[in-house]
Amino acid sequence: MTRAIMIQGTGSDVGKSLVVAGLCRVFVRRGLRVRPFKPQNMSNNAAVTTDGGEIGRAQALQARAAGVAPSVHMNPVLLKPQSETGSQIVVQGRMVGQAGARDYQGWKPRLLTAVLESFSHLKAEADLVIVEGAGSASEVNLRAGDIANMGFARASNTPVVLLGDIDRGGVIASLVGTKAVVAPEDAAMIRGFLVNRFRGDPSLFSDGMALIARHTGWPALGLIPHFPPAARLPAEDVLGLIGSESGASGRKVVAVPVLPRIANFDDLDPLRAEANVSVVLVRPGEPIPVCDLVLLPGSKTTLADLDVFRAEGWDIDLSAHVRRGGRVLGLCGGYQMLGRTLSDPHGIEGAPRTVPGLGLLDVATVMTPVKRLEAVTGTTLADGVPFAGYEMHVGDTTGPDAGRPLVRLADGRTDGAVSADGLVAGTYVHGLFADDAQRAAWLTRLGAAPGGLAYEAGIEAVLEALADHLEAHVDCDRLLDLAS
Repeated sequence: MTRAIMIQGTGSDVGKSLVVAGLCRVFVRRGLRVRPFKPQNMSNNAAVTTDGGEIGRAQALQARAAGVAPSVHMNPVLLKPQSETGSQIVVQGRMVGQAGARDYQGWKPRLLTAVLESFSHLKAEADLVIVEGAGSASEVNLRAGDIANMGFARASNTPVVLLGDIDRGGVIASLVGTKAVVAPEDAAMIRGFLVNRFRGDPSLFSDGMALIARHTGWPALGLIPHFPPAARLPAEDVLGLIGSESGASGRKVVAVPVLPRIANFDDLDPLRAEANVSVVLVRPGEPIPVCDLVLLPGSKTTLADLDVFRAEGWDIDLSAHVRRGGRVLGLCGGYQMLGRTLSDPHGIEGAPRTVPGLGLLDVATVMTPVKRLEAVTGTTLADGVPFAGYEMHVGDTTGPDAGRPLVRLADGRTDGAVSADGLVAGTYVHGLFADDAQRAAWLTRLGAAPGGLAYEAGIEAVLEALADHLEAHVDCDRLLDLAS
């Protein structure tokens, strides 16, 4: 019989995704068939699945930790924020609509059917399903119709382990407070607790662990020390982005304007890991600095983010950068922004409209209702260097500069555009820099010596180290016994 255990948190960003990834690798190493599952996720950092859909990037990493291909069933409900109060709704990998925060509450009962269906699908092929909750387990104001935390746990009869983060402070109150505010029937689903990101001498918190256990009645399953190598894993939340120091001797500087709906920003991670590159995240109110490359990443709302780009004055900075001979690369939404015009006749991103682009590429984009989701391989045309990546976009981009495409895909299609002077380029392909050969070629174009970084091998090494870390500090045997 397949067993399942759910890791819920006392709040957002307490380390649920990381702990689930590590536990996936722990139990795979013990010979179990493991699948990760997150009923509902909210993120604009998504991954393409082998079954032709999209899921949260964290679930793709967890699938990798489990040694299996990512599936739409691992994250059946994905919310992709388009504004402060509204999101695109993706169900089992496909967009099904849009809703404001209040309207979304009415969607939840029908979405629970898809959630339980996907959960059953995973259980049919696994020995153990490790489930990740969303946000905080104590958000009792959202408990009615919940599909992400206790609502799912109760509907699927999945036992829960509650995770708190001591690094943020108040971990005793957050764990004990959760027991105090949730319904007794929900509290009964919690079979133990973990405390994450401890720094210092663990003996100094032994009384704290005992106090939590005494006030909640839940057994302590582990005190997990801070795990610095986690910074090398792809982040799902834009808050996880940490800019490198700029101006270091010998480094090439890549400047990245950070827009409100930045998407698929894990495109930056391999560059940030390079010793000879300094990635500078340009925040609102800051000018684009003198740099070697300006990289415009993907966006969930390209037209709205282009409005912000102009309001920040970054269009003026970017034009000056190109006049100085600086390079520009646009990825997906960033590519669309670089063209002459962007048209949204179907109202994909709001009211139908056409706006001028940044005009650095002689192309035009028309947003289309059909989303392209596909893993791709190919070569860059300028040098024949291979790459592996993925496409995840709405919109068709055409024009004279598309006659100088950046890449040729394995199926014979070309993609992207390059300006006549070769300084500005764009493509719909994500994941270029994760490919070691392709990243080295870009660094060479910038005049930087490739550092010999084996990016994907490094991710595997971190996942192995994470599993070792959890084996050392979590009672994994007891956790497995709690699964049912």
